[in-house]
Amino acid sequence: MIDKLEMLIVLAQTQHFGRAAERLGIAQPSLSAAIRRLEADLGVMLVKRGSRYGGLTPEGVRVLEWARQIVGDSRTMREELRAARMGLSGTLRLAVIPTALTAASALTRNFAMTHRNVRISVMSSNSIDILKALEGLQIDAGISYLDNEPLGRVITVPLYRERYVLLVRHDAREAARPSVRWAELGGVRLCLLSPDMQNRRIIGGHLAEAGVTVAPGIESNSTIVLAQHVAEGGWATILPAKAARVFVDGGHLVAVPITEPDARHAVGLIAPWREPHTPVIAALLAEARRMAEA
Repeated sequence: MIDKLEMLIVLAQTQHFGRAAERLGIAQPSLSAAIRRLEADLGVMLVKRGSRYGGLTPEGVRVLEWARQIVGDSRTMREELRAARMGLSGTLRLAVIPTALTAASALTRNFAMTHRNVRISVMSSNSIDILKALEGLQIDAGISYLDNEPLGRVITVPLYRERYVLLVRHDAREAARPSVRWAELGGVRLCLLSPDMQNRRIIGGHLAEAGVTVAPGIESNSTIVLAQHVAEGGWATILPAKAARVFVDGGHLVAVPITEPDARHAVGLIAPWREPHTPVIAALLAEARRMAEA
């Protein structure tokens, strides 16, 4: 039954039989037949059907909650048995908000040095998609903001508090200043992260509080794209100090602290609320706690 519950989870994520079948690597008729067998086994209809996928029934929603728990527990059991037999191994799937990718490398580097048989996959994602992927068992953990938007039922380990800088070329007028105020950024030609990024919503909030209307000429979900536009000239961007550090090492770009207020937001590790955790996640949480204490 566990394989059919996994299929239900993917179907609920994709909300489309064809896309779900493609992700599962099976034919669509096989997926439909498996869901019907699951419905027969449980004695309830799980999926509203018409000419296309119509969502889950109330019973389907409840079964989905159980499916996530059962499938998650099953994976934990298998990984725990494998760890007892072979030591810590397998794959760690980590999703990270773009502005924390640089900081995440410190965590993954330390983890990889200690647990050499664990393969680490790091993906860039926005905060909303990280929570969805955690809920759908597509990733094992994420690194995201902890204190700005609801997280749901997860376990968190704060890693650092980010503060913000204005990234400009070395020959920009702001480059020689020790700091700039949020209220002064109304006259700066900005390129910013796209609105689906929580960092953009945070920055937009601080600019609005300072009376500045946000109207970036360029938007991207990549900090590299933003930094490149700054390097080409005529643009500036706002980034967390840790994310900006990698771009200022060459000396062509300058990070100017933004003050009044000196805004700071917590960033940390997010993992599913489950006991026990898989051995890999338990080890990752322990490493994150060591980093936070250091």
